[in-house]
Amino acid sequence: MINSAGTSGNHIMLLTNMIEQARRIGPPLLLVVFVAAFSPCIAAAHGNVSMEEDICVRRIGGNMVHFSAYQPQIEPKAQYCTDIPDVGDTFLVVDLVDPSLRKLPVGVKIIQGINENEQDEAKTVAYWKPVSHPDGVVRGEAKLEKGLYKLIITAEGLSPSAYLLRVQQIDYSKLGRAALGPLALLLVLGIVGYELSKSSRVRGWFTSRRRS
Repeated sequence: MINSAGTSGNHIMLLTNMIEQARRIGPPLLLVVFVAAFSPCIAAAHGNVSMEEDICVRRIGGNMVHFSAYQPQIEPKAQYCTDIPDVGDTFLVVDLVDPSLRKLPVGVKIIQGINENEQDEAKTVAYWKPVSHPDGVVRGEAKLEKGLYKLIITAEGLSPSAYLLRVQQIDYSKLGRAALGPLALLLVLGIVGYELSKSSRVRGWFTSRRRS
């Protein structure tokens, strides 16, 4: 997964250097550089990621699988991964990305809790017996209540893989990562404002504007 903190830090350093260079030319250009430079940086921080960087992708014996969850009764077009916003009937889909998995029996088990015994039937919410899936898609449905779950994918002869599912839970780490963008924007705005306030050119420019 992309390191959001490192990416935002690099953007801040880049923008600070550009601001310093623009100061030497003049305040109006400083503002132009800021507007032009910051937008693509934000886009880069939140752009599309490759399959290898997708948090919904896992590997089973070196073979990639992709997991998706849907709750059409709540939001028809929404697709979720490890964070499922509401309780109730949830459609679960595992895409067998690598064709070699489509020839193997693949099964799925969902267990309530993250530290529970995988063999404890009382904690098993759903279980789909291992069968081959020539179309590359494993489909199923489960009724999920609020809490944490572990979704385990098994393929014959390969090490299993698992997803931690949060149903109606707050992911504080994700909230922190989401706040990095606005914080970076505020920081750069503060730098711009401070540099402009020190510039004699800016004061002279505003004075000439008032006189005109």
